[in-house]
This record gives sequence, C-alpha cells and structure tokens, in this order.
Amino acid sequence: MTLHFQSTMSDINEQMTDMENRNMPLSGTIKSMLEDYFNDLDGHPPADLYQMVLQEIEQPLLESVLHYTRGNQSKAAIVLGLNRGTLRKKLKQYDLN
Repeated sequence: MTLHFQSTMSDINEQMTDMENRNMPLSGTIKSMLEDYFNDLDGHPPADLYQMVLQEIEQPLLESVLHYTRGNQSKAAIVLGLNRGTLRKKLKQYDLN
C-alpha cells in the first residue's frame, strides 16, 4: 500500500495548483490524501504512517526551498527555520547534497 500512497502523494504538486485556485490550505489537501489512502487500504493495517508521510512531505519541501534560494543552504535554513547543521543532515538523508 505504500506504493499507492507515494504515487498519490506525488500528485500533490498537481493538486497544489488546484488548491491555489480554490484557496484550500495545504492541510486540507494532506487530509484529503490521507483519507484516500485509508480508504484504499481495504481493511489492511497501515504501518509506519508517520515516517512515510514525513518523507513524502519533507523531501519536496526541501527541494522547493533549495530551488527558491537557488541552492543557498544558509538562506534555505533561515526560510525553513532550521539551523544549517540540521538542514545538511536532512539533505544528506534525502540525497539532496
């Protein structure tokens, strides 16, 4: 079921464009995606959901902020409210160095 959730979450960029048009907050989009995920489980128990969601959200967040700051990690850390060491650790975790 992880694969379905990941493919669904990969569609979030498309939904974010729709969200801008509808003024739906990101939290509403995430909630909707999770409801779809739970419905698609068809009675199977989810596993490691928290970590799975964090990974699906955190990586595109880091990529977007790095793009916004043109790869400047110091500026990205400020935008994210993280210290540079924490940001570098997360970039390494997602192989974004």
